[in-house]
Amino acid sequence: MTGFRHVTDSLSVSPQIAVEDLGRAAAEGFVLVINNRPDDEEPGQPSSAQMEAAARAAGLAYAHIPVRGGPTPDQVEAVRRAVEAAEGPVLAFCRSGTRSIVTWSLGQAISGASDRDTLVRQGAAAGYDLSGVLGG
Repeated sequence: MTGFRHVTDSLSVSPQIAVEDLGRAAAEGFVLVINNRPDDEEPGQPSSAQMEAAARAAGLAYAHIPVRGGPTPDQVEAVRRAVEAAEGPVLAFCRSGTRSIVTWSLGQAISGASDRDTLVRQGAAAGYDLSGVLGG
């Protein structure tokens, strides 16, 4: 069972989740799952199609916004819009959770929704060091 890491009331991030974790995500009140992993990144990883089917079966909305390395401006904006449009908490995941929180935090910083210090504190509380990503 993967641990979901609370970042804000609207976002949690996680290392790779299993298909079985999606029912728990729904039970914990998440309404949207964002998969930031490209398919076939690692042997044995569930495909986006498998994750989407399981998410929808659990009553969750699903978005696949795969990020390789650092996120592009389009990926940052896609995550920002998805989280903003969600009608409840969002769970974003990748292999370690780092790409998910980095992509989200860049969107928050660029849009002016949050300042660097707040984002660095939120990242640290969730177990991620964002200080180098957000400059400063």
